Amino acid sequence: MGDWRFTKGLHDLGRGCFAWLQPDGGWGWSNAGLVADAGESLLVDTLFDLRLTAEMLAAMRASVPAAARIGTLVNTHANGDHCYGNQLVDGARIVASRASAAEMDELPPEAMVRVLENAAALGPGGEYLAKVFAPFEFRGIRHTPPTEVFDGELRLRVGAKEVVLIEVGPAHTRGDILVWLPQERVVYTGDILFIGGTPIVWAGPVANWIAACERIAELGAEVVVPGHGPLSDAKGALAVRDYLVHVRDRARECFDAGLSAADAARELPLAHFAGLGDAERIAVNVHTLYREWSGGKLGVANGLELFGLMGELARAGARVGS
Repeated sequence: MGDWRFTKGLHDLGRGCFAWLQPDGGWGWSNAGLVADAGESLLVDTLFDLRLTAEMLAAMRASVPAAARIGTLVNTHANGDHCYGNQLVDGARIVASRASAAEMDELPPEAMVRVLENAAALGPGGEYLAKVFAPFEFRGIRHTPPTEVFDGELRLRVGAKEVVLIEVGPAHTRGDILVWLPQERVVYTGDILFIGGTPIVWAGPVANWIAACERIAELGAEVVVPGHGPLSDAKGALAVRDYLVHVRDRARECFDAGLSAADAARELPLAHFAGLGDAERIAVNVHTLYREWSGGKLGVANGLELFGLMGELARAGARVGS
């Protein structure tokens, strides 16, 4: 992999592939991608609000002539920081997995506005939610869902370039996909990879996510564009896998010892993974594992309770164990 710097803006990866990076890669600060060839272009993800997405599109159009009219937009998953800017990509076909398209309908930007407007009345969870999403403006965003869905795998072309969409979810969300360019040896991973940050397992099962990380490593990509954080390679994918394995194994010990999910999140030793950004996301990861091991008896997570626990952990320095 080249000596890529983690700086905001458009990065030319060569051979018609580009990455848009947003430091520091924490809550909402996602990456995106662009593929261009023979006057055609494909965008991988939009950003969390219209201002950020418009800035990105303007920079792409100024540097890449084919981006003047983007023919295809691929959303890697349903989280708003990868799809809330869709409305600005006029006239494009919008492609996502079938599971992602359904999930996008559950928390459209209009609903996010209502949640944040009432955050002060929602207790500690609302307080933490408002804090992490304060940099973003959700008013004025129009829910713009996919126009085309698929299951499993879909092959597209951008000029002469082959682009392979590979569904690896449910993992981070219910319908995560990879965007793989086999000839260019570039893969855009969406939030299957958080480089330098803590993965957050909203959906699970964790086994799927571990397998997805190993699949990325096996692709032989020269450049890996994560959903958050700096550009990476196979080692980055395996580092995310190692975090997930560590949390799975330590959380299982807590589960077998009879600790509650919340207490396990407070006490689980993160060891050398404690230095990852947003370490408080351990609260969600443990809950998802407990739900799986209980056969679903734990139930779907109460989002506000989990955000409240993450806020507690963040205030405590995301309690890291040893």
